[in-house]
Amino acid sequence: MHVPDGFIDAPVSVAAGVVAAGAVAVSLRGARRELDERTAPLAGLVAAFIFAVQMLNFPVAAGTSGHLMGGALAAILVGPYTGVLCVAVVLLMQGVFFADGGLTALGVNITVMGVVTVVVAYGLFRLLTGVLPGTRRSATVSAFVAALVSVPAAAAAFTLLYWIGGTTDVPIGKVFTAMVGVHVLIGIGEAVITALTVGAVLAVRPDLVHGVSGLAAPLKLRVDGELVDAPAATREPEPVAARSTRGFWVTGLVSAFLLAGVVSFYASANPDGLERVAADQGIDEKAEEHGAAGSPLADYGVGDISDARLSGGLAGVIGVSATVVVGTGVFWVVRRREDARGSASRDRDRDRDRDHGRV
Repeated sequence: MHVPDGFIDAPVSVAAGVVAAGAVAVSLRGARRELDERTAPLAGLVAAFIFAVQMLNFPVAAGTSGHLMGGALAAILVGPYTGVLCVAVVLLMQGVFFADGGLTALGVNITVMGVVTVVVAYGLFRLLTGVLPGTRRSATVSAFVAALVSVPAAAAAFTLLYWIGGTTDVPIGKVFTAMVGVHVLIGIGEAVITALTVGAVLAVRPDLVHGVSGLAAPLKLRVDGELVDAPAATREPEPVAARSTRGFWVTGLVSAFLLAGVVSFYASANPDGLERVAADQGIDEKAEEHGAAGSPLADYGVGDISDARLSGGLAGVIGVSATVVVGTGVFWVVRRREDARGSASRDRDRDRDRDHGRV
C-alpha cells in the first residue's frame, strides 16, 4: 500500500508528515525503554526482514496481489515504539533508493503503514493475550488476528486521508468499499506471515518476543498415559541477558537475504491492492513520477544488469544490507542515548547524596 506522489494533495500530505514526524519523535523516546544491548541489533534485523518480505507479493484475487506491511510483526517482536521506527526505516529506504512510495507521500505512508498498523495490531494483540490462556499457541493466534485486522484498518485510514485531500473526484464510498474489501484479503496473507514468524520465534527464543515477555509454556511429562506439568527445575536458570543472540541474528539475516535475493523472483507481478483500486476507480489520474525514478535501484532492479533474476536478486540483497545497517545504527544510537541519560541521572543522584551527607 505504498502511496505514490500525487494521490493526496499538498496540505494533507504536509499534515500527515507532521503526524508521522511526531509519531517518530515519540517512538524514539519510547524505544529507549524497549531496547537493550540484545534487542537493539535484533530491531535492525526485524526492519531488514520486513524489507525482504515486502518484496514477496502474493496473489489475493484475479489480477491483484498483496504484500506484508509489517507493523503488527514489528510491534509484537520488538515493541510498539520500536515497531514504528522499524517500519519508518523500511519506508525511507524504499522511497529514497527504490522509488517505492512517493517522497512527498512519505508522511502518509508512515502514518498509514506504520503508525496505524502498529497501534491497532499491538493494542488488539495485548487485549487478546490478556484474556486468552498464557500459552504460545494463544500468542500465535493473537498475532494472527491482530495482523489481520491491522491491514483493513490501514486501508480505512488511507481512505480517510483521501476523502480529506484526494486529488481526483471519486465517490468516497466506492473507494472505501474497494480498499477495505481487497485489503481484508491481503490481511489474511499478512496474518499468516506474522503468525508463522512469531510462532517460529516463540518456539526457539520466546525471551526475544517483546509482546509476550515472560511467556513460557511449562514442560510436560507423560505419567500413566497422561500429560502433567513437570516439576520446577532446581538448578538456577541461565540469566536471559546472558543468552547469546548471535546465532538467532545470523539465521534471521540469512533468511532475509534468501527471501529478497532468491524467493522474490517468484513473487506475483500483479499490481497490489492500492494500485488495483487506484486504476479501477481513477484515483491515479494525477499520479506523479517518483522523485527517485532515476535511482540505479528503482523498481527493485540494478541498472545496467539485463538479467532480470540477477538484477532483482542483487537489488534485494543490497536493500536488506542497507536496511539492517541503517536500522541497527538508529537503534544503537537510541539505546546509547538512554544509557547516557541513565548514567547522568545516577551521577546526579550520587552528587546529591554526597551533598546531603556533608550537611
